[in-house]
Amino acid sequence: MMEGADFLGRHLAATTPHPLGERVVGANGCWIELEGGDRLFDMVSGIGVSALGHGHPGVRAAIHGQVDQHLHVMVYGEYAQAAQDAAASALVETLQDPLDTVYFVNSGAEAIEGAIKLARRATRRNGLVAMEGAYHGGTTGALALSEPSERREVFEPLMPGVEHVAVEDFEALQKIGAQTAAVFAETVQGDAGVVPLSSAYLQALRSRCDQTGALLVLDEIQCGLGRTGRTHAFERAGIVPDILCLGKALGGGLPIGAFVASRELMAQLGHSPKLGHVTSFGGHPVVTAASAAFLAALKLEVDLGWVERVGADWSARLRAHPAVVEVRSAGLMIGVDLASAEHVNRLVEAARRRNLLIFWFLSRPIGFRLSPPLNADASELEEAFVQLLLSLDELG
Repeated sequence: MMEGADFLGRHLAATTPHPLGERVVGANGCWIELEGGDRLFDMVSGIGVSALGHGHPGVRAAIHGQVDQHLHVMVYGEYAQAAQDAAASALVETLQDPLDTVYFVNSGAEAIEGAIKLARRATRRNGLVAMEGAYHGGTTGALALSEPSERREVFEPLMPGVEHVAVEDFEALQKIGAQTAAVFAETVQGDAGVVPLSSAYLQALRSRCDQTGALLVLDEIQCGLGRTGRTHAFERAGIVPDILCLGKALGGGLPIGAFVASRELMAQLGHSPKLGHVTSFGGHPVVTAASAAFLAALKLEVDLGWVERVGADWSARLRAHPAVVEVRSAGLMIGVDLASAEHVNRLVEAARRRNLLIFWFLSRPIGFRLSPPLNADASELEEAFVQLLLSLDELG
């Protein structure tokens, strides 16, 4: 690893003192090509962004096609644009009523910010309930919903009115009341180390929100769009949220976010005041063209049953390894705990020597994540997993 300033040079901000310190010169399929000739098998899909691998031909063609037509022409919502229509229609086709209206933004964190505003505007309430262990993004509103607090303390005071409850604590749901605008939950908590919310708990959340008039907002920025073996992770619980937040994989490798609600609910942002939420670059035509192509490929090329089976197989084999302490998973979204943060660091380095890219969790230093491309060749993926097991063997 290299010092941030040395690696990034004079003009790029560093996010950590110790970046991975290698220069990318290309990427294709499951492979990242580095300066000097090495290739790394990407076992994390750019933290879920490259769900169909790098440079998917359909996504690439859509990008080139849109670039030849036009780039940005007007702030979002003023001109009708075919790429936006195609992406919104393709996304809504994957959802149930009443989720029929999409607001495209620039990132998952902005989707969360939009959902906060929509919930408060629609309910005329201020209170928000979120989950312990949550991660919703780095903007100040999203950070206020996130927990643990050590990543927030230096930036406080943040947005007021947020109360955190323990996941799977059914009695704590009584804290959702008459002043609660919305409850925010990741269907599968990502940065906490891959913690799926049980179907019973999600159903209880839905029921309590219905009883109190609060809106249920599900964050599937990391876990959505095929990652768990379902197009949307909440489908397993047989519920539908009032607002769904998406990002990461949705752009096929380009930056995007979206929040989705009913047309009646979303209309609240269009009046009293007008432009209740506004973005210059949300729904950018090149990005939404890529998104429409991604959604088409996800439908046609990804076997969600296979995703679930491979995830279950990997989880079982990891649990059997003596270096592994705990495994939590939902499809090909897997969190693995080792004995210590030092063991995780050693594993990342051992995997790198075997040309594998694995990565940490921000909030769980004893764990590492696995989220490989959903359309990887089965034999190639198995070979990568074997190399991971051999890397674990090196821990002794």
